[in-house]
Amino acid sequence: MHFLSADLELTRHSYYATTAVRAVNHPPLQGDVSCDVAIVGGGLAGLSAAIELAERGFCVRVLEARQVGFGASGRNGGQAIHGLACDQDVIEAQVGLDSAKQVFAMTMEALELIRERCRTFDIDCDWRDGYLGVAENERKARHLLANADRLESVYGLAMTRIDRQALPGWIDSPRYVAAVHDPRSGHLHPLKYALGLAQAASRLGVIIHEHSAVTAISHGARTGLHTTAGRVSASQVLLAGNVYLQGLAPRLASRIMPVGTYIVATDPVDPKLCQRLIPSGAAVCDNNFALDYFRFAADHRMLYGGRVSYSTATPSNLAQSMRARMLGTFPQLAGQRIDFAWGGFVDITMNRAPDFGRLADHPQVYYLQGFSGHGLALTGLAGRVVAEAMAGDAGRFDTFARIRHHRFPGGRWLRTPALVLGMAWYRLKDAIV
Repeated sequence: MHFLSADLELTRHSYYATTAVRAVNHPPLQGDVSCDVAIVGGGLAGLSAAIELAERGFCVRVLEARQVGFGASGRNGGQAIHGLACDQDVIEAQVGLDSAKQVFAMTMEALELIRERCRTFDIDCDWRDGYLGVAENERKARHLLANADRLESVYGLAMTRIDRQALPGWIDSPRYVAAVHDPRSGHLHPLKYALGLAQAASRLGVIIHEHSAVTAISHGARTGLHTTAGRVSASQVLLAGNVYLQGLAPRLASRIMPVGTYIVATDPVDPKLCQRLIPSGAAVCDNNFALDYFRFAADHRMLYGGRVSYSTATPSNLAQSMRARMLGTFPQLAGQRIDFAWGGFVDITMNRAPDFGRLADHPQVYYLQGFSGHGLALTGLAGRVVAEAMAGDAGRFDTFARIRHHRFPGGRWLRTPALVLGMAWYRLKDAIV
């Protein structure tokens, strides 16, 4: 796929890759082997499913084209937030209110699952509680607070409402006029978390093969996953590669788009200034369509993300343009330099709802995709519910599978230009209203 060369370059400048220790290298697949379940993709979704399946007694192998956590799983903003990337009314319209409530409850379970796995498997990933949703004008503030009201009255999620007068006690920025705070969401170092899950899976007996890109799938009584050096035969298969499946399942690829998102990290900030800028230490995200998100890392660096690219081309002058966005939010950081600037691609669906299911012609092949930039927590829950389905209880998995998805318009060659034009409209709308 044409975005992969840019993706390889972007990961070389990652703060996460610099500060996470890869203590284990998993050997590539060699020869022909068999297992109960084979998983394509060594990111958070695939590793979560592997853990859940191994705990249920399944023999599991994971095939990762590069290294564990290479993609969005190890390069994202580190924010684990309640809900989905789409508003709940999108889910309600498709599956009804009762099922939408079940989906939302599972997103809250996903947050607790992170804490549970950190405790159970002793994963040190710099977890910190707290999330602030912020609005930069009065119209967006009304939408933010109305959404918080509905999440509380219908879905039972209580959040603290923060008006302009109280805002400096939560975030000291001239950009925002209102906020809401959720103590159950939080943030972490995503690559440390992914590597911790891989170690946990290995201890449970899961065999992980890095540098083992799947080049073809063969179907029969058992499903075969082929690499350049071997083949895995499995009773059931999970495709958890998202935008990196590279043609293995064309029908799935047409329903997601690779969208670039970018992050910079400053040099360490004075801890007193960190405390003054975000007193709660929460992760922060605005409610624009093309949003900014940021937080302080455990070593007091400001990690500031945004600047999405729907063309898959890396923005020019990335570090400088991201620094300008950061200073628009926190002019107090004018004395800080940018030490890291990186990015990666997330898998966006048309409606920004997750896309889980089985291949129509091969129901023993499951897939998880379309986390739409909201997957740090949801990937863990996705791994749990697909493992439940593979073990014979598909009730929760099928709730997600009922959500309908459409192909992006324009076909292979025109859908990216069409999406770029659409996003230009949304950026203009963010700017003028």
